[in-house]
Parts: sequence; C-alpha cells; structure tokens
Amino acid sequence: MNIIGPDSLIFGVEDLDGAMRYLSDYGLRRIESAPSGATFEAQDGTSAVVRLASDKGLASPMAPSPNLREAVYGVADRAALERIGAELGRDREVRQGSDGVLHSTDADGYPIAFQVTIRRALAVPQDAGNYPGCAPGRALNLVAAVDDAIIRPSTLSHFVLFTHDAAQAEKFYQERLGFRTVDYFIGLGPFMRPAGTFEHHTLFLVQVPAHAPLGVQHFTFHLSSANALLKAGWEFCRKGYKSFWGPGRHILGSNFFWYFNSPFGGLMEFDADMDRHDDNWVPRHMPCNADTSQTFCFEARPKFHPGA
Repeated sequence: MNIIGPDSLIFGVEDLDGAMRYLSDYGLRRIESAPSGATFEAQDGTSAVVRLASDKGLASPMAPSPNLREAVYGVADRAALERIGAELGRDREVRQGSDGVLHSTDADGYPIAFQVTIRRALAVPQDAGNYPGCAPGRALNLVAAVDDAIIRPSTLSHFVLFTHDAAQAEKFYQERLGFRTVDYFIGLGPFMRPAGTFEHHTLFLVQVPAHAPLGVQHFTFHLSSANALLKAGWEFCRKGYKSFWGPGRHILGSNFFWYFNSPFGGLMEFDADMDRHDDNWVPRHMPCNADTSQTFCFEARPKFHPGA
C-alpha cells in the first residue's frame, strides 16, 4: 500500500472562532472558510480542518468534542487507492465520496479516509548554520536572527491516537495498510510509518485502559528547522498560548518538540528535524519514562539582557 502520510486531519470543535484563530496564529494559512468551519494549509498543501462539532457532514465522533473526527491519508496514485478499497472492503464498510475520497474505519473504529495525495513539492530555503570544521552554511554578512521572520509550517507530520488495544491496532495498520513499526514504547505503543515515507513516524498509538475515552493525544506539523521551531514557539507564547512541554528533543525520532494546550481535544506540537528510516532499521523497544522520552528539555521564560 503506497500510503505517503496524513494529508489532512479533520476536527469537530465547540469554540470555532478560537480554533480558527489558534491555527492561524500557529502559522497555517486559511484557504477555505464557511459558516461551519475552515481549512488551514501548510506550505505543501497538507492541512488541518476545523468544523463545528454539530456539523452533520462530519464523521461520527469517537470521543467527546472537541476532538479528531477523521484522518485523511494521501496515497501515491489511483492504483493504491483501489488496492486499499479492496483490502478494507473485505470486512468493513468502505464508502467513496463524490470527490473520490475513500472513507472507512480502523481497528478502534476511528474514521480514516484515503485520497490521491494533494501534497505539493516544497521549496523551503535551508536554514543552514556555521559550524566549526564545516564549510560555512551562510554567506558572508548574511544574518540568521531575523526578529520579524514569519514562520510557516512546512507539512503535516504526525498524530497520536489513544487505543484500547495497541497490539490489535498495530496489527491492523501493519497487515491491512502496510505500515511498519519503527520503534516501540513498552507498555504504551508503537511508532509507525506507512510504506510511502521514510519519516520515523506519522502515527503513534498509545494504549489506554478500556474505560478511558479514545481520541487524539496530539498532532503536529513539521517546521523547517530547530531555529524555526524555537522562534515559532516563542511567538506562540507571546500570543498567550499555554506551553505544555518543551522545547526539547525526543530520543525516539530525534525530533525537536514544543507542545501547547489546544482547543482540539489534545495537544498541538511544533516539530522539526525527524529521523528517517528504511526497511533495514531494527525497531528499538524502550520503557517510557522521562529519561527515554527526551534527551533534553527546557522551559520558556521572559526575555533577559545582560545589563538587567
């Protein structure tokens, strides 16, 4: 199954104005809006969609709103779309919309959809640095710190779902959709990538008790660099959004992170510089704790100057 990764995440929310303002302040560009919601796009065309939770056009909720209502995956071509439809149609409903998008559900009942990917090629300038022993990354007299720089997310990176049965959910994505488990947090769940990308993960499944509600734990878009992440997170704090965790750097995946509270039922993350793995990679199995979850972590504080 040549699935590339998530093209779009669709949310049902109660505070529509707050959700739209949040995504705009995060750096996404509004490309479509209606009384019931709007679509916010990254530079490559991947997106987050917000709709009123009461919108009858949304998939049925898996958790109390606000929360994720559907994940739309991009696939390489029509042939991949047809293979997915035939595979999932063996034991569950598959519905094709007038727009050609296939809609179905995963092992937990989460609504999932598939379309020929809308991703555009990225042309993002490299945020290169000057490092001892290496060729200069920037031309002479070109400064790196631009205080009024506008940071725009590059692409939808990954999302994290709660599951009541991580083993069953992992098996579904492996056997039915061709995902690979790249790493594993023991007692928690797998980091997974589809066949069409080398990204460390586009999906992380987190085991929760049977009585706990399902839903999204967090989601994120990639930024172009650690510098872009720190600048974007700093400006987000200045706009009044509450930092939850970070900035820091994960161990599994190696990505820089900065998580914020959000109006979407889970956290929203700024993310940059994730590892890439091919099929020769041997998954690591680690216990999940503070030492294995990050190699370092900081907290933001107000600006300071040495003359203070």
